Amino acid sequence: MKDWNGNSKAVYVTNGDSSHSTRERETRDYYATDPRAVEALLKREKFNRYILEPACGGGHISEVLKAHDYEVTCADIIERDYDGQEYTADFLRDNLVWCGDIITNPPYKYAAEFVEHSLNVITSGHKVAMFLKLTFLEGEKRRELFQQNPPTRIYVFTKRINCALNGEEKFFNASSAVCYAWFVWEKGSKTKPVIDWI
Repeated sequence: MKDWNGNSKAVYVTNGDSSHSTRERETRDYYATDPRAVEALLKREKFNRYILEPACGGGHISEVLKAHDYEVTCADIIERDYDGQEYTADFLRDNLVWCGDIITNPPYKYAAEFVEHSLNVITSGHKVAMFLKLTFLEGEKRRELFQQNPPTRIYVFTKRINCALNGEEKFFNASSAVCYAWFVWEKGSKTKPVIDWI
């Protein structure tokens, strides 16, 4: 029987606010990306041949990119059961210079930091694509990020797509109240974002 009265958290859970979720979040915020989301992105965007995936998890993004002939460097903050992971590093403390593009689904609580750091480490003209909740557009703190580094394109999923808790693929087909989008930045661009729908 449905609880139509809800509770004090109901509106937040519906909006995908993780701080009010009734379920415990994964310790390292590991929510794998549905490979179908990556395929949808690649139908709309072309990327540099060399891509860094700094939060590769189980390779759900990386393997799709490799299947499309991109050369992907895969890293994560811990070692996971993914043979394609090349090294272990905390991306936010990694002082690399990357002469290619970056595509990832970052830990959501550090999403803004991932965007900022990605734009700092890539060279001019390269792209950053982040798979994020649509609610990433909200918030006073992120307003400054968007004013200084506006995304060039935002691709909103009209049909809900899910992430998989701890990489457990059964969650890809579960129902979801969260809306996701691909946010794409081009370093150096100051144009207002174009919004499109997937």
